[in-house]
Amino acid sequence: MSVSVTGGVESYSPARGLTPLCVGAAAYLLLLFTGDALLQDSDTFWQIKVGQWIIDHRAVPYSDLYSLTKFGAPWISNAWLSQVLFAAAYSHWGWAGPVILSSLAIATALMIFVRLLDAYFEPAHSVLLAMLALMLSWHHLVARPHLLALPVMVAWVGAMMSAADRRTYPSFLLLPLIGLWANLHGGFALGLALIAPIALEAVWSATPERRVALGARWMMFALGALAASCCTPYGWNTLLAAARILDLGEVLSVIAEWKPADFTSFSLFEGCLLSLIGLAFYKKIVLSVPRILLSLLLVHMALSHARSIEAFGFLFPLVLAKPLAGPPRPVDAVALRVRGLWSLPYMPGLTMVVVAAGVWASTLSYTVHHDFAFVNSQAPAAAVDVLRQRQAKRVFNSYELGGYLIARDIPPFIDGRAELYGEKFAMDYFNAVEGRKVDELVRLLEEYRIDATLLVQASPAAHLLDHMAGWTRLYADDTAVIHVRADPLQINAAPRSDISP
Repeated sequence: MSVSVTGGVESYSPARGLTPLCVGAAAYLLLLFTGDALLQDSDTFWQIKVGQWIIDHRAVPYSDLYSLTKFGAPWISNAWLSQVLFAAAYSHWGWAGPVILSSLAIATALMIFVRLLDAYFEPAHSVLLAMLALMLSWHHLVARPHLLALPVMVAWVGAMMSAADRRTYPSFLLLPLIGLWANLHGGFALGLALIAPIALEAVWSATPERRVALGARWMMFALGALAASCCTPYGWNTLLAAARILDLGEVLSVIAEWKPADFTSFSLFEGCLLSLIGLAFYKKIVLSVPRILLSLLLVHMALSHARSIEAFGFLFPLVLAKPLAGPPRPVDAVALRVRGLWSLPYMPGLTMVVVAAGVWASTLSYTVHHDFAFVNSQAPAAAVDVLRQRQAKRVFNSYELGGYLIARDIPPFIDGRAELYGEKFAMDYFNAVEGRKVDELVRLLEEYRIDATLLVQASPAAHLLDHMAGWTRLYADDTAVIHVRADPLQINAAPRSDISP
């Protein structure tokens, strides 16, 4: 990272006690005041829709309830708890609810992050690393379940790294965290995967006579974590669902957040990688073999999938914190006197109350005078109104508009649940909508008896339909374009049961 490091810090200062709280409060207010930026992914719509269904039925889904093409197909929600929380927040406060919930989650993650770095760095450096982690994650900060799982990820990995740094094993009281993570988001698989390299670091650093016993403890912890991650309504199927996403193969190369990092233009992520290389050469940093492997794993993930850059930003500093920290600084007399003042029983509590009151007052004041709105490119309200007026039933839509169609009770051809549709179906769709295979577009329109299309303006398929026999452009605005069949009677009114709800 592009920061200098200092020695491990054992001296106490008032700033150290206040830093995590202040960072969290500042981050929360920043995210709240820019909250519309969190509402720019139509997946939020179907996440809330599923959450509301769970609340209404007091059950979790085991099959698809919404799509045109996969209705009734097996599907489970590996983020059911996040969806319930988002739905509850939305039902009480409108779009302000998901914004507040997401902002709180990110702020909590930053507080935990700074608190974990507190043992190794000066407060200024911890804050700088927190700002860098936030900026690296900014592209993926949207109101979706992964944000609610972010503080759990930081706490889980941070606690394991802390145990490894102390050459011991983590407390088994940590296991409920992975269980919570498994109910919040499918990314808990990363938490399981990181147990082995972190355990190897602990065993590697331990004295020879302790290695066998320590390794056994870590193995018991890993088995406990595996069992805890199955403590969901779906049991061990939760593990299978998490793995299914990574089995999508070629699909991951066409979905924006799963694409590899782009280095065609300079980015903050590239700057961080170059700074790391320069820092390693300049400081002649020496890492143990397990810590090298762990670092390379995080870098590989970030290079492979853009969405993993946030894990790199939050977890990489935790991995390198102890090796970069030098010898502890002595506690001087002035610091001791300040510590005595700060240790008065009312000071921490009073400070927390004052900060919390200020944050809550700011939240109430801002949300009363500001109406949060979803970005137009993901919520083509006017175009969908036209579809509803025309009573379109079988709509071929752009991938990014599927969630909004679900919110408007129109079954989408496809939406953000790529694991539901599978690699072959999804790739056939992307080849068609991107204009790579015109015959594939014709086949899908005919096979699924599509009577209208809802595509983003820039879609190649929208331009192809302008020149395709039997189709005519009905509506267009800055967001979306609608095509309908020139002769609706060409479509059999009775849908085929094998492809339609």
